[in-house]
Amino acid sequence: MQIDQRSIGPEHPPYVIAELSANHNGDIERAYQIILSAKKAGADAVKLQSYRPDTITMDMRTPEFMIQDGLWEGKSLYELYEWAHMPWEWHAPLFDYARRLGLTIFSSPFDRTAVDLLEDLNAPAYKIASFEAVDLPLIAYVARTGKPMIISTGMACLEEIEEAVVAARDAGCKELALLHCVSGYPAPANEYHLRTLADMQQRFEVPVGLSDHTLDNTTAIASVALGASLVEKHVTLDRTAGGPDDSFSLEPGELGTLCHASRTAWEALGHVHYGNTASEAVSVQHRRSLYFVRDLPNGHIVTEQDIQSIRPGKGLAPKHQPGLVGKRLNQAVLRGQATAWEYFQ
Repeated sequence: MQIDQRSIGPEHPPYVIAELSANHNGDIERAYQIILSAKKAGADAVKLQSYRPDTITMDMRTPEFMIQDGLWEGKSLYELYEWAHMPWEWHAPLFDYARRLGLTIFSSPFDRTAVDLLEDLNAPAYKIASFEAVDLPLIAYVARTGKPMIISTGMACLEEIEEAVVAARDAGCKELALLHCVSGYPAPANEYHLRTLADMQQRFEVPVGLSDHTLDNTTAIASVALGASLVEKHVTLDRTAGGPDDSFSLEPGELGTLCHASRTAWEALGHVHYGNTASEAVSVQHRRSLYFVRDLPNGHIVTEQDIQSIRPGKGLAPKHQPGLVGKRLNQAVLRGQATAWEYFQ
């Protein structure tokens, strides 16, 4: 899979997506600052969310439209999305700004009008949010753009994930990735079940990653060791700023740590390897080996007391000690001299 000519998959460093979400807090200048901080931190991409309150819900205050608990308790869905949404007219300048910085930018569309807007901006990829993973017509509409697609799977059962993947592929999606996700805000680490990543990759034969809503980087970094090729985290300038998503987002320094640590975790995976590495070239000289611990004359028959396994590692390996006992020397040797086959008859 490729986004903006950046290859994504197990053989490549993890693709880190900085999710701007609602952390603009109604201020486009703040959105610019978050994009710049994502670039400085080393993120591969910044992602927006594209919807309007009337495209995602209805302005109703009946019980089913009210948020009953959590961060946004007491608000109606319409009030939440009116507060959190990014105005349509901001998209073009934010896309232009990120591109001037050399930072990939794309978005999560929440209906067809958002897809059309993003197509006009030549978005290089699309992300389907977890709550929209069951909207198969939306997935098909996105797939027909021919762009790479990432689908988050928060709350989705296996059957629903399968349906989403089939909908994407049947509509022509050729480059697809799945993000394992827990749609809690914040989400506890013990609900992530990261071993799911390997199973998801095997079942669907696509790059897999993590959309992480925990409060630190531990889960995200661990996911890389378990096969995550993409990592998505919400980012903000200040976690205490009071916006809809600020409280469970990373601040710039933490995002920088994630970018560095996730790449280090991926590099540490390497490949199957046994034997010395380059950094061990000096150390291997200081392993144990067999040394003569007495001055011995030519013709002497070696006893257990004549040789010892010590450091450094210039002599014969300790495993040869039983076989050397009882052999006759063909030359005199000195105490502190490394053993070698040429000294024995």
